[in-house]
Amino acid sequence: MSTLIAKDHAHLWHPCAQMKDYEIFKPLIVTGAKGSYIQLAKGKKIIDAISSWWCKSLGHQHPQLKKKLLQQIEKFEHVILANTTNEVIVNLSEKLANLTSDLKKVMYASDGSCVIEMAMKMSVHARIIEGKTKRKNFIALKNSFHGETIGAMSVSDVGIYKDPYHSLVFKVDFIDVPYCSGIDDPIWENCDEAWESIIKQLEPLSEKATAIIVEPIIQAAGQMRIYSKDFLKKLRNWTKKNDIHLIADEVMTGIGRTGKMLASEHANITPDFLCLGKGLTAGWLPLSALLMTDAIYYLFYDDYENGNNFLHSHTFSGNALAASIALEVLNIMKKDKMPERVLELGKVMFNMFLEIADKTKKLINIRGIGGVVAADLILAHEKQRLGYDIYQKAIRLGALLRPLGNTIYWAPPFNIEIAVLTKLKNITQQAIEM
Repeated sequence: MSTLIAKDHAHLWHPCAQMKDYEIFKPLIVTGAKGSYIQLAKGKKIIDAISSWWCKSLGHQHPQLKKKLLQQIEKFEHVILANTTNEVIVNLSEKLANLTSDLKKVMYASDGSCVIEMAMKMSVHARIIEGKTKRKNFIALKNSFHGETIGAMSVSDVGIYKDPYHSLVFKVDFIDVPYCSGIDDPIWENCDEAWESIIKQLEPLSEKATAIIVEPIIQAAGQMRIYSKDFLKKLRNWTKKNDIHLIADEVMTGIGRTGKMLASEHANITPDFLCLGKGLTAGWLPLSALLMTDAIYYLFYDDYENGNNFLHSHTFSGNALAASIALEVLNIMKKDKMPERVLELGKVMFNMFLEIADKTKKLINIRGIGGVVAADLILAHEKQRLGYDIYQKAIRLGALLRPLGNTIYWAPPFNIEIAVLTKLKNITQQAIEM
């Protein structure tokens, strides 16, 4: 195994990492995974407290998903989707179109960043067709994160991921966000006071903006900060009034994570563009989907010679293996009433975090919604990497936490057992106290 680690360090550059850290905190050698656990070398197993970057919503090695994948493998694995079709992609598209009342057309990519780029391109292109060429600017929320590619990074506002690349990104207007601790916070239902200031930021932008992009309700990479559903509703009303597209980045929040199939449902709104990924295949294979209104679709529906063609080409668009899994994920979510189960799970998780905070005296700003709970660590000094220290300790104790800086959070599989969650609570508490 030491040879494997040596080869890893010689050749592999891990994602989202300072590789010098790996000299001390060696990568974990994964030999298997099942349910809420990741299996490591020498028989050890650890709880996947973050669903492997928020995507393993139904845990590892889910038998129904494995069955569907094997069935599709026997038919075909991938065929170009341009000018072909097949039963699995049609059935998936129909199910996705039924998630909302207004978004009836679907286009596919592979990852979250690419689906964000697709939505942004489509919004700008639609304005050209409409003759509204002044509308080419984007508005986004402060502390937001939408991906790693240039367009997605431009509308992101988490400096650690963006600051080195200012020469590449384009200008975006970022507006304030009224944060809250969850659905029991008064701001969740009423953000009138904050909205007065926010509307003053929005009004000067109304004539040149093509779209505003949001992560509905919770900003994942932005330390899992939760904001008012009333704000999201007010923002949607403002976009409609001012002919501005609303792009909902539900790559992380969609498919049940917040206790609704879509986080937008908390505010009872439907965007113009809906971006899905991660949980769409429960982390089995890369697949992202862009849903849009008929109004957007028919702007591009024209004779080829007129040039109104959205020629976004993605090699693995609608990959049949990924689509077969996504279709079964949606079936499981409905059959098992998973969003309702996630709401109940969230209450348990939130209370456990309150207990950890009470016993350790080292957590503040506890917040949670659905299958996410988070809190900030109390630091001895500003540059302390306390989260990183706790991350290493939790691994030794048996849990993969991987904090966001100095924010501790859980986003486990929806079907995690309460006994496993209790074990996770004890590990988290011990790691903080060590």
